[in-house]
Amino acid sequence: MSADVIPLRPRASEPSLSPMLALTAPGMNNVNAVILDRMQSEIPLIPALAGHLISGGGKRLRPMLTIAGAALCDYHGERHHKLAAAVEFIHTATLLHDDVVDGSDLRRGKETANIVYGNPATVLVGDFLFSRAFELMVEDGSLKVLKILSHASAVIAEGEVDQLTAQRHIETSEDRYLSIIGAKTAALFSAACRISAVVAERSEAEERALEDYGRNLGIAFQLVDDAIDYDSEAAEMGKGKGDDFRDGKMTLPVILAYARGNAEERQFWQDAIAGFRIEDLDLAHAVTLINRHDAVSATRERARLYASRAIDAIAGFPAGEARSAMAEAAEFAVSRRY
Repeated sequence: MSADVIPLRPRASEPSLSPMLALTAPGMNNVNAVILDRMQSEIPLIPALAGHLISGGGKRLRPMLTIAGAALCDYHGERHHKLAAAVEFIHTATLLHDDVVDGSDLRRGKETANIVYGNPATVLVGDFLFSRAFELMVEDGSLKVLKILSHASAVIAEGEVDQLTAQRHIETSEDRYLSIIGAKTAALFSAACRISAVVAERSEAEERALEDYGRNLGIAFQLVDDAIDYDSEAAEMGKGKGDDFRDGKMTLPVILAYARGNAEERQFWQDAIAGFRIEDLDLAHAVTLINRHDAVSATRERARLYASRAIDAIAGFPAGEARSAMAEAAEFAVSRRY
């Protein structure tokens, strides 16, 4: 597969998210206002718990993509602000639920909501945010937008269940892994981009182009997240180091290291993924094996392929600030160390 990688364009400096942030800043101010307004409730625990995660320092890349896509489509209305907020609510709800399922205690360097507020409240506030997202979709009035985002929500849930059933299964294939991340991560990236073209009343072909951009960017983004979790040189992402390892998740670095390992190494992975080797020394040994077989660099190589596909997907749109920022965002997704 590595032979199929399309090289990203050389840059004089490291790719940055700054052009995307600058492009979307005015729109994101409106999106943030919607988020702040719609997370309110007469039940004090709801805004407190939602705010614990929403104010936790995330990049809000998914709603940013909706705003950037609208700029790419030369849309000058305001519908996309509420829809971008709906996208963020869907994402936040899934994070709250994921942290309960995974038993996580850290996200973005701070305690997760389930640790602070407990599992029942976290699940219920996640449900509240899902409901708010659907309120915003209905208010928009487009059945097409509703169909795209509701379908993405269902696909995300399917992906999470698929990941759960693949957990601690050493025989999980690369194809299944890609299917899982295509559902649990890339589906919302894809939908967030496509709805921009819908509100701008662009052609079906342009909708599909933005959808392809989002899907490929989402896969690249998740591949790099999974590489960073085992990259001893990368800065920590703010989640518990080694969580994926201890949870027995079959991410691509593990799949590749297992496939390339000798009998002794494969036995280690079988024991580790089954949950019998989860101490700090076991994690250190796992990182050693992954480095021995270049599994992190190979995972990043896969990510470069998908980032290149994302950039190619929007090549038909006019050159300009929006297309350039979105292309650099794809390059940043691959090069980032956190």
